[in-house]
Amino acid sequence: MLIPKLDGSSPVPQYVQLYEHIKQEIVSGRLEENDRLPSVRKLADFLDLSATPIELAYQQLVAEGFVESEPRRGLYVRKLPEPYARLGNDGGPDDGYNGKRAFPTRDNKVYEYDFHLSKNDFTNFPFQTWRKLFRQALCPERSGLLFYGDPQGEPGLRQEIAKYLHRFRGVACSPEQIVIGADQHLLLNFLSMMLKDRSGEIAFENPGYVLFSSTFRKHGYRIVPISLEEDGIDIRELNASRAKLVSVSPSHQFPRGMIMPISKRLQLLEWADETGGYIIEDDYDGEFRYHGRPIPSLQGLRRNGNVIYLGGFSQVLAPALCVNYMVLPYSLLEDYQRLQYDLLFEQSSSPLHQTTLQLFMEKGLLEKHIRKMRNVYRKKHDLLIDSIRTHFGEKANVIGKDAGFHILLEVDSPKPEEQMVREAKEAGIRVSSAAFTWLSPPATARKEFFIGFGGIPLERIDEGIKLLSGIWL
Repeated sequence: MLIPKLDGSSPVPQYVQLYEHIKQEIVSGRLEENDRLPSVRKLADFLDLSATPIELAYQQLVAEGFVESEPRRGLYVRKLPEPYARLGNDGGPDDGYNGKRAFPTRDNKVYEYDFHLSKNDFTNFPFQTWRKLFRQALCPERSGLLFYGDPQGEPGLRQEIAKYLHRFRGVACSPEQIVIGADQHLLLNFLSMMLKDRSGEIAFENPGYVLFSSTFRKHGYRIVPISLEEDGIDIRELNASRAKLVSVSPSHQFPRGMIMPISKRLQLLEWADETGGYIIEDDYDGEFRYHGRPIPSLQGLRRNGNVIYLGGFSQVLAPALCVNYMVLPYSLLEDYQRLQYDLLFEQSSSPLHQTTLQLFMEKGLLEKHIRKMRNVYRKKHDLLIDSIRTHFGEKANVIGKDAGFHILLEVDSPKPEEQMVREAKEAGIRVSSAAFTWLSPPATARKEFFIGFGGIPLERIDEGIKLLSGIWL
Protein backbone atom coordinates (compact mmCIF):
# COMPACT_ATOMS: atom_id res chain seq x y z
CA MET A 1 0.00 0.00 0.00
CA LEU A 2 1.31 3.47 -0.87
CA ILE A 3 2.10 5.75 2.06
CA PRO A 4 2.57 9.23 0.54
CA LYS A 5 3.63 12.27 2.53
CA LEU A 6 0.63 14.57 2.18
CA ASP A 7 0.76 18.00 3.75
CA GLY A 8 -2.75 19.29 4.41
CA SER A 9 -1.46 22.82 5.13
CA SER A 10 0.47 23.07 1.86
CA PRO A 11 -0.83 25.35 -0.92
CA VAL A 12 -0.03 22.49 -3.33
CA PRO A 13 -3.25 20.52 -4.00
CA GLN A 14 -3.35 17.05 -2.53
CA TYR A 15 -3.81 15.39 -5.89
CA VAL A 16 -0.57 17.03 -7.08
CA GLN A 17 1.27 15.88 -3.97
CA LEU A 18 -0.03 12.34 -4.53
CA TYR A 19 0.89 12.42 -8.21
CA GLU A 20 4.44 13.61 -7.44
CA HIS A 21 4.88 10.93 -4.79
CA ILE A 22 3.79 8.06 -7.04
CA LYS A 23 5.86 9.40 -9.93
CA GLN A 24 8.95 9.51 -7.74
CA GLU A 25 8.30 5.95 -6.55
CA ILE A 26 8.28 4.85 -10.20
CA VAL A 27 11.34 6.90 -11.21
CA SER A 28 13.36 5.62 -8.24
CA GLY A 29 12.50 2.01 -9.03
CA ARG A 30 10.62 1.36 -5.81
CA LEU A 31 7.54 0.80 -7.94
CA GLU A 32 8.55 -1.48 -10.79
CA GLU A 33 7.11 -2.29 -14.18
CA ASN A 34 3.81 -4.23 -13.92
CA ASP A 35 3.33 -3.36 -10.23
CA ARG A 36 -0.36 -2.78 -9.55
CA LEU A 37 -1.55 0.45 -7.90
CA PRO A 38 -4.25 0.32 -5.22
CA SER A 39 -7.78 0.94 -6.41
CA VAL A 40 -9.20 4.44 -5.97
CA ARG A 41 -11.59 3.23 -3.27
CA LYS A 42 -8.95 1.31 -1.31
CA LEU A 43 -6.43 4.16 -1.40
CA ALA A 44 -9.11 6.67 -0.46
CA ASP A 45 -10.09 4.56 2.56
CA PHE A 46 -6.46 4.06 3.55
CA LEU A 47 -5.56 7.77 3.30
CA ASP A 48 -8.90 8.97 4.69
CA LEU A 49 -9.45 11.16 1.59
CA SER A 50 -12.24 11.58 -0.88
CA ALA A 51 -11.90 9.72 -4.15
CA THR A 52 -11.52 12.92 -6.20
CA PRO A 53 -7.81 13.79 -5.54
CA ILE A 54 -6.84 10.16 -6.08
CA GLU A 55 -8.72 9.96 -9.38
CA LEU A 56 -7.07 13.21 -10.54
CA ALA A 57 -3.58 11.96 -9.57
CA TYR A 58 -4.14 8.66 -11.37
CA GLN A 59 -5.46 10.44 -14.48
CA GLN A 60 -2.32 12.58 -14.66
CA LEU A 61 -0.07 9.50 -14.29
CA VAL A 62 -1.96 7.79 -17.11
CA ALA A 63 -1.75 10.88 -19.28
CA GLU A 64 2.05 11.07 -18.86
CA GLY A 65 2.50 7.36 -19.56
CA PHE A 66 3.68 6.27 -16.11
CA VAL A 67 0.77 3.89 -15.59
CA GLU A 68 -1.86 2.31 -17.80
CA SER A 69 -5.41 1.24 -17.10
CA GLU A 70 -6.44 -2.31 -17.96
CA PRO A 71 -10.22 -2.91 -18.07
CA ARG A 72 -11.55 -4.84 -15.07
CA ARG A 73 -7.96 -5.33 -13.79
CA GLY A 74 -6.79 -1.94 -12.56
CA LEU A 75 -3.83 0.40 -12.96
CA TYR A 76 -0.34 -0.96 -13.64
CA VAL A 77 3.07 0.68 -13.81
CA ARG A 78 4.38 0.91 -17.37
CA LYS A 79 7.95 0.66 -18.56
CA LEU A 80 9.60 3.91 -17.51
CA PRO A 81 9.19 6.56 -20.22
CA GLU A 82 11.95 8.84 -21.46
CA PRO A 83 13.53 11.04 -20.21
CA TYR A 84 12.96 9.46 -16.81
CA ALA A 85 14.44 6.09 -17.84
CA ARG A 86 17.90 7.71 -18.01
CA LEU A 87 17.68 8.49 -14.30
CA GLY A 88 17.80 4.78 -13.42
CA ASN A 89 17.38 3.92 -9.75
CA ASP A 90 19.42 6.74 -8.27
CA GLY A 91 16.56 7.99 -6.11
CA GLY A 92 15.28 11.50 -5.57
CA PRO A 93 17.27 14.69 -4.99
CA ASP A 94 17.18 14.28 -1.20
CA ASP A 95 18.09 10.58 -1.29
CA GLY A 96 21.45 10.57 0.52
CA TYR A 97 22.29 6.89 0.03
CA ASN A 98 24.19 6.14 -3.19
CA GLY A 99 23.47 2.41 -3.13
CA LYS A 100 27.09 1.43 -2.50
CA ARG A 101 28.15 -0.53 0.57
CA ALA A 102 30.82 1.02 2.76
CA PHE A 103 32.29 -2.45 3.28
CA PRO A 104 32.17 -5.50 0.98
CA THR A 105 29.36 -7.98 1.42
CA ARG A 106 29.88 -11.70 1.88
CA ASP A 107 30.70 -13.76 -1.18
CA ASN A 108 27.43 -15.45 -2.18
CA LYS A 109 28.74 -16.73 -5.50
CA VAL A 110 28.23 -20.41 -6.30
CA TYR A 111 31.56 -22.19 -6.84
CA GLU A 112 32.15 -25.48 -8.60
CA TYR A 113 34.77 -26.31 -5.96
CA ASP A 114 33.52 -24.79 -2.73
CA PHE A 115 36.11 -25.17 0.03
CA HIS A 116 34.11 -22.95 2.43
CA LEU A 117 35.78 -23.02 5.82
CA SER A 118 32.71 -24.04 7.86
CA LYS A 119 29.92 -25.20 5.55
CA ASN A 120 27.96 -28.33 6.51
CA ASP A 121 27.03 -31.31 4.36
CA PHE A 122 23.23 -31.09 4.25
CA THR A 123 22.71 -34.09 1.95
CA ASN A 124 22.49 -36.22 5.10
CA PHE A 125 20.22 -33.92 7.12
CA PRO A 126 17.26 -35.93 8.51
CA PHE A 127 14.62 -33.91 6.66
CA GLN A 128 11.69 -36.30 7.05
CA THR A 129 12.33 -36.99 10.73
CA TRP A 130 12.79 -33.29 11.49
CA ARG A 131 9.58 -32.43 9.62
CA LYS A 132 7.65 -35.06 11.59
CA LEU A 133 8.96 -33.81 14.94
CA PHE A 134 8.34 -30.19 13.98
CA ARG A 135 4.69 -31.05 13.28
CA GLN A 136 4.51 -32.61 16.75
CA ALA A 137 5.81 -29.38 18.22
CA LEU A 138 3.52 -27.17 16.12
CA CYS A 139 0.11 -28.29 17.35
CA PRO A 140 -2.80 -26.65 19.21
CA GLU A 141 -1.82 -28.40 22.45
CA ARG A 142 1.49 -26.56 22.33
CA SER A 143 0.15 -23.18 21.25
CA GLY A 144 2.30 -21.56 23.96
CA LEU A 145 5.32 -22.22 21.74
CA LEU A 146 4.07 -19.47 19.44
CA PHE A 147 4.99 -16.93 22.13
CA TYR A 148 8.54 -15.88 23.07
CA GLY A 149 9.21 -18.74 25.46
CA ASP A 150 11.56 -18.87 28.43
CA PRO A 151 14.19 -16.09 28.11
CA GLN A 152 16.85 -18.55 29.26
CA GLY A 153 15.69 -21.31 26.89
CA GLU A 154 13.04 -24.01 27.00
CA PRO A 155 13.51 -26.09 30.21
CA GLY A 156 13.09 -29.41 28.39
CA LEU A 157 15.83 -28.58 25.89
CA ARG A 158 18.17 -27.34 28.61
CA GLN A 159 17.66 -30.66 30.39
CA GLU A 160 18.59 -32.55 27.21
CA ILE A 161 21.61 -30.32 26.53
CA ALA A 162 22.95 -30.92 30.04
CA LYS A 163 22.74 -34.70 29.53
CA TYR A 164 24.20 -34.48 26.04
CA LEU A 165 27.15 -32.34 27.12
CA HIS A 166 27.97 -34.72 29.94
CA ARG A 167 28.01 -37.74 27.61
CA PHE A 168 29.64 -36.18 24.57
CA ARG A 169 31.87 -33.40 25.90
CA GLY A 170 32.50 -34.20 29.55
CA VAL A 171 30.82 -30.97 30.67
CA ALA A 172 29.53 -30.96 34.24
CA CYS A 173 26.49 -28.72 34.57
CA SER A 174 22.83 -28.50 35.54
CA PRO A 175 20.03 -27.21 33.27
CA GLU A 176 19.90 -24.06 35.42
CA GLN A 177 23.39 -23.11 34.22
CA ILE A 178 22.49 -23.25 30.53
CA VAL A 179 21.47 -20.13 28.59
CA ILE A 180 20.13 -20.57 25.06
CA GLY A 181 20.29 -17.93 22.33
CA ALA A 182 19.89 -17.72 18.57
CA ASP A 183 23.56 -17.14 17.83
CA GLN A 184 26.99 -16.77 19.37
CA HIS A 185 27.04 -13.02 18.89
CA LEU A 186 24.02 -12.52 21.13
CA LEU A 187 25.47 -14.70 23.89
CA LEU A 188 28.79 -12.86 23.64
CA ASN A 189 26.93 -9.57 24.00
CA PHE A 190 25.36 -10.89 27.20
CA LEU A 191 28.79 -11.90 28.49
CA SER A 192 30.29 -8.55 27.55
CA MET A 193 27.67 -6.74 29.61
CA MET A 194 27.84 -9.20 32.52
CA LEU A 195 31.63 -9.16 32.87
CA LYS A 196 32.35 -5.46 32.30
CA ASP A 197 32.39 -4.61 36.01
CA ARG A 198 34.91 -7.39 36.68
CA SER A 199 37.50 -6.40 34.09
CA GLY A 200 37.93 -3.84 31.34
CA GLU A 201 40.27 -5.99 29.28
CA ILE A 202 40.20 -9.48 27.88
CA ALA A 203 42.87 -11.74 26.39
CA PHE A 204 42.42 -13.67 23.16
CA GLU A 205 44.41 -16.27 21.29
CA ASN A 206 46.40 -14.71 18.47
CA PRO A 207 45.36 -15.72 15.85
CA GLY A 208 41.79 -16.48 16.86
CA TYR A 209 38.09 -16.17 16.13
CA VAL A 210 37.39 -12.56 15.17
CA LEU A 211 33.71 -12.59 16.23
CA PHE A 212 34.70 -13.00 19.88
CA SER A 213 37.34 -10.28 20.05
CA SER A 214 35.37 -7.84 17.90
CA THR A 215 32.24 -8.18 20.05
CA PHE A 216 34.12 -7.41 23.24
CA ARG A 217 35.97 -4.54 21.56
CA LYS A 218 32.64 -2.99 20.54
CA HIS A 219 31.61 -3.09 24.21
CA GLY A 220 34.65 -1.03 25.19
CA TYR A 221 37.05 -3.76 26.32
CA ARG A 222 40.76 -3.49 25.69
CA ILE A 223 41.82 -6.52 23.66
CA VAL A 224 45.04 -8.28 24.69
CA PRO A 225 46.47 -10.62 22.01
CA ILE A 226 48.27 -13.66 23.50
CA SER A 227 50.65 -15.70 21.37
CA LEU A 228 50.15 -19.37 20.61
CA GLU A 229 52.67 -22.09 21.31
CA GLU A 230 52.62 -25.53 19.70
CA ASP A 231 50.19 -26.73 22.37
CA GLY A 232 47.99 -23.65 22.69
CA ILE A 233 47.94 -20.28 24.38
CA ASP A 234 51.14 -19.02 26.03
CA ILE A 235 50.37 -19.17 29.76
CA ARG A 236 53.44 -17.12 30.72
CA GLU A 237 52.37 -14.32 28.41
CA LEU A 238 48.85 -14.49 29.86
CA ASN A 239 50.22 -14.30 33.40
CA ALA A 240 52.30 -11.26 32.45
CA SER A 241 49.22 -9.45 31.17
CA ARG A 242 46.75 -7.69 33.47
CA ALA A 243 43.77 -9.46 31.91
CA LYS A 244 41.32 -11.28 34.16
CA LEU A 245 39.32 -12.67 31.26
CA VAL A 246 40.57 -14.95 28.52
CA SER A 247 38.93 -16.70 25.57
CA VAL A 248 40.35 -20.01 24.32
CA SER A 249 39.38 -22.90 22.02
CA PRO A 250 41.31 -25.72 23.73
CA SER A 251 39.84 -28.82 22.06
CA HIS A 252 40.51 -27.61 18.50
CA GLN A 253 42.05 -24.16 18.35
CA PHE A 254 40.60 -21.82 15.74
CA PRO A 255 42.15 -21.45 13.25
CA ARG A 256 45.36 -23.44 13.77
CA GLY A 257 43.82 -26.63 15.13
CA MET A 258 46.17 -27.53 17.98
CA ILE A 259 44.88 -29.36 21.07
CA MET A 260 45.64 -27.98 24.51
CA PRO A 261 47.10 -30.77 26.71
CA ILE A 262 45.87 -31.51 30.22
CA SER A 263 48.93 -29.88 31.82
CA LYS A 264 48.27 -26.54 30.15
CA ARG A 265 44.53 -26.77 30.86
CA LEU A 266 45.29 -27.16 34.56
CA GLN A 267 47.64 -24.17 34.39
CA LEU A 268 44.85 -22.14 32.83
CA LEU A 269 42.46 -23.15 35.62
CA GLU A 270 45.11 -22.18 38.19
CA TRP A 271 45.43 -18.79 36.49
CA ALA A 272 41.67 -18.28 36.90
CA ASP A 273 41.86 -19.27 40.59
CA GLU A 274 44.80 -16.99 41.33
CA THR A 275 43.48 -13.93 39.50
CA GLY A 276 39.78 -14.42 40.20
CA GLY A 277 39.43 -14.40 36.43
CA TYR A 278 37.16 -16.22 34.00
CA ILE A 279 37.89 -18.48 31.05
CA ILE A 280 35.59 -18.47 28.02
CA GLU A 281 35.84 -21.91 26.41
CA ASP A 282 34.76 -21.97 22.77
CA ASP A 283 33.96 -25.58 21.84
CA TYR A 284 32.65 -24.82 18.37
CA ASP A 285 33.32 -28.23 16.79
CA GLY A 286 34.39 -30.48 19.65
CA GLU A 287 32.13 -33.34 18.52
CA PHE A 288 34.05 -33.83 15.28
CA ARG A 289 37.40 -35.50 15.86
CA TYR A 290 38.43 -38.02 13.20
CA HIS A 291 41.59 -39.65 14.48
CA GLY A 292 42.64 -40.25 18.06
CA ARG A 293 40.61 -40.16 21.23
CA PRO A 294 37.87 -37.55 21.77
CA ILE A 295 39.05 -34.47 23.63
CA PRO A 296 36.84 -33.64 26.66
CA SER A 297 36.04 -30.09 27.60
CA LEU A 298 38.15 -27.84 29.80
CA GLN A 299 35.03 -26.99 31.81
CA GLY A 300 34.61 -30.59 32.97
CA LEU A 301 37.98 -30.64 34.73
CA ARG A 302 36.61 -28.53 37.57
CA ARG A 303 32.86 -28.44 38.16
CA ASN A 304 32.84 -25.18 40.07
CA GLY A 305 35.68 -23.54 38.19
CA ASN A 306 35.41 -20.11 36.58
CA VAL A 307 34.82 -21.46 33.07
CA ILE A 308 32.11 -20.21 30.70
CA TYR A 309 31.45 -22.91 28.10
CA LEU A 310 30.06 -21.98 24.66
CA GLY A 311 28.64 -24.41 22.13
CA GLY A 312 25.82 -24.79 19.66
CA PHE A 313 24.15 -26.87 16.99
CA SER A 314 25.19 -24.93 13.89
CA GLN A 315 27.94 -27.39 13.00
CA VAL A 316 26.26 -30.42 14.55
CA LEU A 317 22.96 -29.97 12.66
CA ALA A 318 22.45 -26.70 10.76
CA PRO A 319 22.98 -22.95 11.36
CA ALA A 320 19.38 -22.19 10.31
CA LEU A 321 18.02 -23.82 13.47
CA CYS A 322 19.48 -20.90 15.45
CA VAL A 323 20.14 -22.80 18.68
CA ASN A 324 23.33 -21.90 20.54
CA TYR A 325 24.06 -22.02 24.24
CA MET A 326 26.46 -21.11 26.99
CA VAL A 327 27.04 -22.84 30.31
CA LEU A 328 27.61 -20.32 33.09
CA PRO A 329 29.45 -21.09 36.32
CA TYR A 330 27.25 -20.71 39.38
CA SER A 331 29.16 -17.57 40.30
CA LEU A 332 27.71 -15.79 37.25
CA LEU A 333 24.09 -16.92 37.44
CA GLU A 334 23.06 -13.96 39.56
CA ASP A 335 24.75 -11.58 37.07
CA TYR A 336 22.81 -13.17 34.22
CA GLN A 337 19.52 -12.98 36.12
CA ARG A 338 20.17 -9.32 36.93
CA LEU A 339 20.89 -8.60 33.26
CA GLN A 340 17.68 -10.34 32.26
CA TYR A 341 15.74 -8.32 34.84
CA ASP A 342 17.31 -5.02 33.74
CA LEU A 343 16.89 -5.50 29.99
CA LEU A 344 13.65 -7.49 29.98
CA PHE A 345 14.87 -9.24 26.84
CA GLU A 346 12.96 -12.09 25.24
CA GLN A 347 14.22 -15.40 23.88
CA SER A 348 15.82 -15.02 20.45
CA SER A 349 15.81 -18.73 19.51
CA SER A 350 12.45 -20.03 18.30
CA PRO A 351 10.68 -22.18 20.95
CA LEU A 352 9.39 -24.28 18.04
CA HIS A 353 12.92 -25.14 16.92
CA GLN A 354 13.99 -25.67 20.53
CA THR A 355 11.16 -28.11 21.18
CA THR A 356 11.78 -29.96 17.92
CA LEU A 357 15.44 -30.32 18.88
CA GLN A 358 14.41 -31.51 22.35
CA LEU A 359 12.26 -34.26 20.80
CA PHE A 360 15.10 -35.15 18.44
CA MET A 361 17.50 -35.52 21.37
CA GLU A 362 15.06 -37.42 23.59
CA LYS A 363 14.80 -40.14 20.96
CA GLY A 364 18.59 -40.51 20.75
CA LEU A 365 18.55 -39.24 17.17
CA LEU A 366 21.12 -36.49 17.68
CA GLU A 367 23.83 -38.89 18.82
CA LYS A 368 23.00 -41.18 15.89
CA HIS A 369 23.25 -38.24 13.48
CA ILE A 370 26.60 -37.13 14.90
CA ARG A 371 28.07 -40.61 14.51
CA LYS A 372 26.89 -40.70 10.90
CA MET A 373 28.23 -37.26 10.07
CA ARG A 374 31.55 -37.97 11.77
CA ASN A 375 32.07 -40.82 9.30
CA VAL A 376 31.05 -38.58 6.36
CA TYR A 377 33.43 -35.81 7.36
CA ARG A 378 36.24 -38.26 8.17
CA LYS A 379 36.19 -39.54 4.58
CA LYS A 380 36.28 -36.00 3.23
CA HIS A 381 39.06 -35.00 5.64
CA ASP A 382 41.25 -37.97 4.76
CA LEU A 383 40.75 -37.51 1.01
CA LEU A 384 41.62 -33.80 1.31
CA ILE A 385 44.87 -34.55 3.14
CA ASP A 386 45.85 -37.22 0.60
CA SER A 387 45.02 -34.91 -2.30
CA ILE A 388 47.15 -32.10 -0.91
CA ARG A 389 50.10 -34.44 -0.44
CA THR A 390 49.69 -35.78 -3.98
CA HIS A 391 49.26 -32.50 -5.85
CA PHE A 392 51.23 -30.02 -3.71
CA GLY A 393 53.98 -32.28 -2.39
CA GLU A 394 56.70 -30.32 -0.58
CA LYS A 395 55.29 -26.99 -1.74
CA ALA A 396 52.59 -26.91 0.95
CA ASN A 397 52.15 -27.70 4.62
CA VAL A 398 48.92 -28.82 6.29
CA ILE A 399 48.13 -27.21 9.65
CA GLY A 400 45.41 -28.34 12.08
CA LYS A 401 44.25 -31.65 10.66
CA ASP A 402 42.27 -34.51 12.30
CA ALA A 403 39.25 -32.48 13.52
CA GLY A 404 36.70 -29.85 12.65
CA PHE A 405 35.64 -28.68 9.19
CA HIS A 406 38.79 -27.11 7.76
CA ILE A 407 42.55 -27.27 7.60
CA LEU A 408 45.02 -24.46 7.04
CA LEU A 409 47.15 -24.78 3.93
CA GLU A 410 50.51 -23.02 4.09
CA VAL A 411 51.74 -22.60 0.52
CA ASP A 412 55.25 -21.88 -0.77
CA SER A 413 54.58 -19.59 -3.70
CA PRO A 414 56.15 -16.37 -5.02
CA LYS A 415 52.71 -14.98 -5.85
CA PRO A 416 51.06 -12.38 -3.58
CA GLU A 417 48.32 -13.81 -1.35
CA GLU A 418 45.59 -11.60 -2.82
CA GLN A 419 46.50 -12.74 -6.32
CA MET A 420 46.35 -16.40 -5.27
CA VAL A 421 42.84 -16.02 -3.85
CA ARG A 422 41.68 -14.09 -6.91
CA GLU A 423 43.08 -16.64 -9.36
CA ALA A 424 41.47 -19.49 -7.44
CA LYS A 425 38.05 -17.82 -7.52
CA GLU A 426 38.38 -17.05 -11.22
CA ALA A 427 38.87 -20.79 -11.73
CA GLY A 428 35.73 -21.60 -9.73
CA ILE A 429 37.46 -22.48 -6.46
CA ARG A 430 36.43 -20.90 -3.15
CA VAL A 431 39.28 -20.51 -0.69
CA SER A 432 40.01 -17.71 1.76
CA SER A 433 43.07 -16.24 3.36
CA ALA A 434 43.62 -16.80 7.08
CA ALA A 435 45.15 -13.33 7.50
CA PHE A 436 41.95 -11.89 9.04
CA THR A 437 42.30 -14.12 12.12
CA TRP A 438 45.39 -12.29 13.42
CA LEU A 439 44.79 -9.70 16.12
CA SER A 440 48.44 -8.75 15.93
CA PRO A 441 50.00 -9.96 12.65
CA PRO A 442 53.35 -11.78 12.80
CA ALA A 443 56.53 -10.07 11.68
CA THR A 444 56.94 -12.57 8.86
CA ALA A 445 53.87 -12.82 6.65
CA ARG A 446 52.58 -16.34 6.08
CA LYS A 447 50.60 -17.45 3.05
CA GLU A 448 47.97 -19.55 4.79
CA PHE A 449 44.55 -20.41 3.42
CA PHE A 450 41.40 -21.98 4.82
CA ILE A 451 40.51 -25.18 2.97
CA GLY A 452 37.14 -26.37 4.22
CA PHE A 453 35.90 -29.85 3.41
CA GLY A 454 32.49 -30.07 5.13
CA GLY A 455 30.25 -28.77 2.35
CA ILE A 456 32.05 -29.84 -0.81
CA PRO A 457 30.96 -33.16 -2.39
CA LEU A 458 33.46 -35.96 -1.83
CA GLU A 459 33.98 -36.53 -5.55
CA ARG A 460 35.04 -32.91 -6.15
CA ILE A 461 37.75 -32.68 -3.50
CA ASP A 462 40.61 -34.24 -5.47
CA GLU A 463 39.58 -32.44 -8.69
CA GLY A 464 39.53 -29.09 -6.88
CA ILE A 465 42.89 -29.57 -5.15
CA LYS A 466 44.52 -30.71 -8.39
CA LEU A 467 43.20 -27.61 -10.18
CA LEU A 468 44.28 -25.37 -7.31
CA SER A 469 47.85 -26.74 -7.34
CA GLY A 470 48.07 -26.09 -11.07
CA ILE A 471 47.06 -22.47 -10.53
CA TRP A 472 49.24 -21.74 -7.53
CA LEU A 473 52.44 -23.68 -8.18
